[in-house]
Amino acid sequence: MRHVILGNGPAGVVAAETLRQLAPRDEILMVGAEREPPYSRMAIPYLLMGHIGEQGTYLRKDADHYTRLNIQLLQGKAVRLDDQARTVALDGGRSLSYDRLLIATGSHPIRPAVPGIDAPGVHTCWTLEDARAIAQKAGKGKRVLQVGAGFIGCIIMEALAERGVQLTVVEMGDRMVPRMMTPRAGTMIRRWVEGKGVRVITGAKVSRIDAGAPLQAHLSTGDMIETDLIIASAGVRPNTDFLQGSRVKIGQGVLVDNSMRTSVPEVFGAGDVVEAAEFGTARGLVNAIQPNAVDQARVAALNMLGRPTQSQGAMAINVLDTLGLISTSFGQWSGVPGGDGVEQVDDRAYRYLSLQFERDVLVGATAIGLTQHVGVLRGLIQNRTRLGGWKDTLLATPGRFVEAYVARSQPISITH
Repeated sequence: MRHVILGNGPAGVVAAETLRQLAPRDEILMVGAEREPPYSRMAIPYLLMGHIGEQGTYLRKDADHYTRLNIQLLQGKAVRLDDQARTVALDGGRSLSYDRLLIATGSHPIRPAVPGIDAPGVHTCWTLEDARAIAQKAGKGKRVLQVGAGFIGCIIMEALAERGVQLTVVEMGDRMVPRMMTPRAGTMIRRWVEGKGVRVITGAKVSRIDAGAPLQAHLSTGDMIETDLIIASAGVRPNTDFLQGSRVKIGQGVLVDNSMRTSVPEVFGAGDVVEAAEFGTARGLVNAIQPNAVDQARVAALNMLGRPTQSQGAMAINVLDTLGLISTSFGQWSGVPGGDGVEQVDDRAYRYLSLQFERDVLVGATAIGLTQHVGVLRGLIQNRTRLGGWKDTLLATPGRFVEAYVARSQPISITH
């Protein structure tokens, strides 16, 4: 059997390795759009900080890893899928036939529709090529404007701050990290960041960029910022353009069922490109985080081999280090209709905890400044642990979640 995997990020690599482990004689081709070996985008900030070299971003460090596994690596970008003929056309003119296809093409950074967004000195921070360009320009003391303070934006911000730049961050939302933090938590992160010397402007957009040295960024507030470098970090969008005209159904991303199968039986999807059922709700969700990508890749690979396996659903799992302040959010962190919630706040100590319940089940949580046992919150959510009377205890004293986990998750031994 011939398996073609489009995309060589974490989802593609894990799927290929899983296929090889279980099907030693099958043919496996993995296609990546960039010339570099398969690497992790999440490692790019550490490259910018100087903590690792480019090789440190590689997903597998042994140079002969894929050769030893007989996984063929190809460079190219998918431009068209003919799912009836079971072929994929690549941008170089090559066509690949397949018995099973995995779409793991990931996502691409959104470039806001702003006049001047393509001016010299305006970059995204998504590829190793981007990182090289930014490293040349983001020297100590340089003025840098970052557009976007979401999850990825905050990771990039950490790297820029460590490089010693004069950093301004503009976020269109009313708070930092608006898609993973409650209003109170996002505001707390902003206070922390500003205390570290970063200027933060929320509730604002860049409306125009004037090219030159320096660049001039005009904001919706009427302000103008002069800067040496602009980094656009306004979110990402799934890479699905090549699927137009095929029978693969697309919503916000490639639609897959719990076996990671698309609307075409021989075609599967995994990672940032897919819209999968959300854990606990079954609603369609594009959840561009690596833990979900890896889980989906394993499920997809097993089903590609005819081994029926079901995903539990995509779960929000966010862990962020923002200039030394650790924040996390899990599950339905913003709460559910008709549910109950509680917040525990210590502004002075930068400590925050939010718990969200549906009946007596914890369905979401947000935390700042809690580094011990925070994984227990994920466990309670993922296991859908019935808390019983412990729910009322946590509504009164949310910090007792470890006790609740032990009490409701561990077997009770009875001695006579």
